[in-house]
Amino acid sequence: MYDVVLVAFEGPDRYSFVGGLATRMIDLADALVDRGYFVHHVFVGDPKLPAREERAEGRLVLERWSQWISAYHPRDVYDGEDGKWRDFSRTVPAHLADVVIASAAEGRKSVLLFEDWQTADAAIATAAILNVRMPGAAAILWNANNTYGFGSVDFPLLRLAASITTVSRFMRAEMSAVGVDAAVLPNGIAERFLKPLPPTEARPLREAFGDRPTFVKVARFDQDKRWLWAIDAIAFMRDTGARPRLLMRGSRSPYGDIVGARIRARGLSIERVALSTEAATRDLAAAVAASTADIVFLDYFIPERTLRALYQAADGVLANSEKEPFGLVGLEVMASGGLAYVGRTGEDYAVPFGNAVVMQSDDPRELLATHATLGTRPEVIRAIRADGKATAKRFAWPRVLDGYEAAWETAFALTSG
Repeated sequence: MYDVVLVAFEGPDRYSFVGGLATRMIDLADALVDRGYFVHHVFVGDPKLPAREERAEGRLVLERWSQWISAYHPRDVYDGEDGKWRDFSRTVPAHLADVVIASAAEGRKSVLLFEDWQTADAAIATAAILNVRMPGAAAILWNANNTYGFGSVDFPLLRLAASITTVSRFMRAEMSAVGVDAAVLPNGIAERFLKPLPPTEARPLREAFGDRPTFVKVARFDQDKRWLWAIDAIAFMRDTGARPRLLMRGSRSPYGDIVGARIRARGLSIERVALSTEAATRDLAAAVAASTADIVFLDYFIPERTLRALYQAADGVLANSEKEPFGLVGLEVMASGGLAYVGRTGEDYAVPFGNAVVMQSDDPRELLATHATLGTRPEVIRAIRADGKATAKRFAWPRVLDGYEAAWETAFALTSG
């Protein structure tokens, strides 16, 4: 049994939780602890919280890095990113080497998992320190969740320092295009997503939606997330008299202004709903029922229970990115019993009209056509939802971890060889 060190910018703090990377780190850490590992998670954390925190009876140690910089950049983990990256790259490696050597003194080897471009220099420097201080004490892996920042990564050095992995065949092809060969280790979802929701959770939302076709989109405001396509698709449905509704949740990003401009240009009505983080699903249902807007902007941190109910109750969840490295939201929708509308890139798990709806064109009219077709085939909708749940079970972290452990063994074998 190894000690596992997770190294990423994102983490469990609200300050550090921006997208799928945080979800990956949190749920992976929990799954590792449940399997019996000791886990360190080093991330750029909330400057107001302790620098070190122990959870799970000491089996999970959170280490919040670069807090002195974060204090000057209160928005989120990527506010002041360049300074944090430089500080992280300079100061984390020596600390990680100390963690590895301390574990070795207790008879345990370590696995270091670095995530995305911001940690590449730290991975290279950590490997260099350990090669001098204690060769063979750790297996070092670096994982790419997307292609952001590739121009800042010294891949020739990184290949010497770490085993390189990624999360889908699409991402492997993207990396191959820049001369990097990566092993595919898929993402996972937390087992809690597989637990059925009480019927009382989604029912108020279904009642609030009524007979209006209701879609949900939860994603960062980013061009790759195809927000403009979603807005145009809702506008086209409205123009045909279908009375659609879009419930949307974005992020703090300048691209949100572009999305807002498209909403105004298409003449769609929009209403903002801002509830407390303690609000129940029935509170959201009441707010939606009271709105006649085409678009309801959910401007608050949606609790996971409510989010799952949204996924389940909606006619479809628009998770069809232009370039999707993996498609974590699609899997979470499936696990929740929802109907996932995914894209054509990194969602290796998706089977068109088998366990998901795969959007096959850039034409916004496709949403109406697909929705209308499914409306005449309720048995197909039931089958897609059921097959989606079965697919999600295969991607639960306890199942996926088996492959990770095999990769770690391989990495150690290559190191010793």
